[in-house]
Amino acid sequence: MAVGFAVGVLGVLILSHAAYSTIQYRTLLKITEEEFSGPPINVVFELLLGLVLCMWAALAVPGKVVSLPSNLDFMIFNHRGKAFPLECTLKSK
Repeated sequence: MAVGFAVGVLGVLILSHAAYSTIQYRTLLKITEEEFSGPPINVVFELLLGLVLCMWAALAVPGKVVSLPSNLDFMIFNHRGKAFPLECTLKSK
């Protein structure tokens, strides 16, 4: 779990750096009065790498799924859904 968390932090750092690089590139283009057609290819690769690392960490970190208990104490039927009418008819114009 610690490795997955570290990979997730690294992915977020890479995505942050790619965002900063894109903003810096756009500022440079404004200074040189050129048109922005898209980020440079190295920033695109950095974005893809950060996305893959973040997705891998999102799948690796959460852990094991625990099932819900099926005992009768867990089931609660006294909720605000009882305030609604049993039959709800909608009239369309």
